[in-house]
Amino acid sequence: MTTTDPLGDMLTRIRNAQMRRKTNVVTPASSLRGRVLDVLKDEGYIRGYARVDYENGKSEFEIELKYYEGEPVIKEIHRVSTPGRRVYSPVRDLPTVANGLGVSILSTPKGVMSDSRARDENVGGEVLCNVF
Repeated sequence: MTTTDPLGDMLTRIRNAQMRRKTNVVTPASSLRGRVLDVLKDEGYIRGYARVDYENGKSEFEIELKYYEGEPVIKEIHRVSTPGRRVYSPVRDLPTVANGLGVSILSTPKGVMSDSRARDENVGGEVLCNVF
């Protein structure tokens, strides 16, 4: 089954797994998904992830979700820029999420990064998703 929005599919899998209090969730692997997972790990929203390669040439990411006192660390995670509506933001207009308690993940010319790192590097780009 092909999806038109692979990143949105991964975010929905994470959201659904956390509602069911799962410890792990599996999603097909891609380079964009891997870079977004790197940002989520660096910001402390997931414990980590591992790439699992199969003999038929397909690979998946096994994501280890993070909980604090029984509650998921990720309160909300949603897609901003979709295939039908791309949302771009210059560095001076980068949104703050939950008054600075959350993070926006951006795809920039310098790679996928958090909004705070994009401000430090003075670069804007496509706002992929918001997490808090």
